[in-house]
Amino acid sequence: MELINCLFPCCVIGLICLFILLVVIIPIPLWIAARLSDVKIGWGALLGMTMKKIPVDLIINSLIMAKKANIKARITCDDLSSYYLAGGRVMPVVRALISAHNANIDLSFTDAKAIDRAGRDVLEAVRMSVNPKVLETPPIAAVAQDGIEIIAKCRITVRANIRRLVGGSGEETILARVQEGICTAIGSSEHFQDVLESPELISRAFLDRERDNETSAFEILSVDIADLDIGRNVGAELQINQAIADKEIAQSKAETRKSAAKAREQEMKAYVQQMKAKVVESQAQVPIAMGEALRTGKISVMNYYNLKNLLADTQMRESMSGTHSEQFNI
Repeated sequence: MELINCLFPCCVIGLICLFILLVVIIPIPLWIAARLSDVKIGWGALLGMTMKKIPVDLIINSLIMAKKANIKARITCDDLSSYYLAGGRVMPVVRALISAHNANIDLSFTDAKAIDRAGRDVLEAVRMSVNPKVLETPPIAAVAQDGIEIIAKCRITVRANIRRLVGGSGEETILARVQEGICTAIGSSEHFQDVLESPELISRAFLDRERDNETSAFEILSVDIADLDIGRNVGAELQINQAIADKEIAQSKAETRKSAAKAREQEMKAYVQQMKAKVVESQAQVPIAMGEALRTGKISVMNYYNLKNLLADTQMRESMSGTHSEQFNI
């Protein structure tokens, strides 16, 4: 009797510990749900996930979803546990695998993990593979060869390419390439009327060029021109600016020539003043020379008076004809 009284508390404590182990540490309801869903998982695995602080409900629910969806990718409890500990998002990856299986898209668990770890939303990528996404470009301004600016807006229908999501270019690169292609197509048009009459030529030229592009994470299905507007007459503005520049250059050259002419005129005036000064100086020497000639006898008095008469006659003739010459004082 005493032995029974001693064993009874030990049994009670053991049952309590077993209950805590089965209910608290090892989630029995989740284990039962997994077994009913034909997901094979042992108590040791459940205990290990609990000790590693892995959310058991997340792992088991993900395995049940994958099992019920009959996905082709083989996923085990260890795979999901390791991926969770590596910092991955377990539930979006499993849902992406289910969506890919339903859409008949070949996506393995390894590829899904790689896409998720690369920072892309793998579930959104699978949805974009099934339901293409429409991107809209900002207004794109380009100039045709006749100088008329055309402003275009485009809508791009893209579909995610699962194989190129890791390392492929994103939506920003797609928009940049479309803008470049639109500018090239408009710039190669001879007249802006050609673009307005056949806007599909722009999208067709871009699609032909992008057909062999294997660097994008998205496949461009179509490029539709949503709006076309006429902008500025860039050619006329350039011609006006060129004419203004030519006018300013011509004015500058004219001012330079005018300044050079004024400088030359001043030089000539100075030269004339210098010559006049020499003439005056020479005239001042004439009486002195005449006096010296009279004293030395080189010229007679009669010759002197004849010279005076000749000068007087010349001055009279000039006054009558209206001309004027320098007068020498003899």
